[in-house]
Amino acid sequence: MEFFNSHLYAFDNPELWVAAGLFIFFGILVAAGVPKLVAGQLDAKSAKIQSELDEATRLRTEAEALLAQIRQEKAEAEAQARAMLAAAEADARIMEAEARVRLEEALVRRQALAERRIASAEAQAAAEVKAAAADIAARAAETVLAGRLASQKSDPLLDAAIGQIATRLN
Repeated sequence: MEFFNSHLYAFDNPELWVAAGLFIFFGILVAAGVPKLVAGQLDAKSAKIQSELDEATRLRTEAEALLAQIRQEKAEAEAQARAMLAAAEADARIMEAEARVRLEEALVRRQALAERRIASAEAQAAAEVKAAAADIAARAAETVLAGRLASQKSDPLLDAAIGQIATRLN
């Protein structure tokens, strides 16, 4: 029992009064409902934190959905771009083929035009040569006739050749 008679439990010991005051203070805190108030504050803080976590989870879910949508739109845009590129290449090949056909047609037309011009020039040259030959033949015949009239002799071979010239020129 000497433990209880020690200096700690003596009424003149200030530590005893500090301990008693502390127990009374804690008793008043418990009686006033401070632990419930603190627990309520902690519960409110916990609820707020849980609400923020739920909001963060919701925002993350929305962000992931938006990211998936953006990736899908990107894939669709890339597919559309590939389709447009393929269509443009096909159009370019068609335009190239059409241009080649038009060029070949133009070359054929120009060649035909050149051939017609050449044929026309040949025909004109032949006509000019025939006209010149007829003119020379007519002059030769005139000269021969003039010479015959002057000599008053007739040459049967010359007469036959002159008769043939008239039929060949027409």
